[in-house]
Amino acid sequence: MRIISFNANGIRSAASKGFFEWLKEQKADVTCIQETKAQEEQLGDEVFSPRGQHRFFKDASTKKGYSGVAIYSRIKPDEVRTSLGWVPFDDEGRYIEARFGKLSVVSLYLPSGSSAEHRQDFKFEVMAWFLPILDGWLRSDRDYVLCGDWNIVRSELDIRNWKSNQKTSGCLPAEREWMNALCANPNRNAAWVDAYRELHPEGQAYTWWSSRGAARAKDVGWRIDYQLATPSLRSRLKACSIERVRQFSDHAPFSVDYSGALRG
Repeated sequence: MRIISFNANGIRSAASKGFFEWLKEQKADVTCIQETKAQEEQLGDEVFSPRGQHRFFKDASTKKGYSGVAIYSRIKPDEVRTSLGWVPFDDEGRYIEARFGKLSVVSLYLPSGSSAEHRQDFKFEVMAWFLPILDGWLRSDRDYVLCGDWNIVRSELDIRNWKSNQKTSGCLPAEREWMNALCANPNRNAAWVDAYRELHPEGQAYTWWSSRGAARAKDVGWRIDYQLATPSLRSRLKACSIERVRQFSDHAPFSVDYSGALRG
């Protein structure tokens, strides 16, 4: 089972750069996309409907061309959910969940706080509100894979310029503490599994680069795109990869291979 997570920074822009041609070669079972920056009715071109793929969207209703998440899947889900019950979050198009048997695959886009102080405040509000939901999913009898742009690094391994970004949104101590509390519980059966970090404990690979200062060419990046899995899936983790050759947005697609079938 292969699952891909990708922040497209505009699905139409990523398509124009060959993303869907690349995706055909990946043989992914599920692809989670964030920042579609489009309304579904704007995606009528056949490039957005790859053969053999089911597609589902949650668009932002607050304003067009903003946020938005999507899921493409080889198998039709039993159910698709697009609301977590809090209007300020739901209306920004930040969550969509596809259910396959007892497995849930979520495409998630947490807010960035970099644009303004009130957006950082909203980010902290989202983190506090979302935590009980994450805990509930962790305690449920379902398997979860949470794919997305979390807009937070976990440690010095996840960002090239560690010291100079201690006061930057995405690397703030309170953000890192929250993210690490999800993944670093001493009881491994009560913590989310960071797929990349589980497979590469000392790895230093990034998934996002600023558009300024030739950051990508110099690999001055951040790892903010994750697949977090329930502990029940830890033993099924086989391999992961970050696409660095093809560039479809300021983020790179992050792929994880799990043993077993999508429904299993």
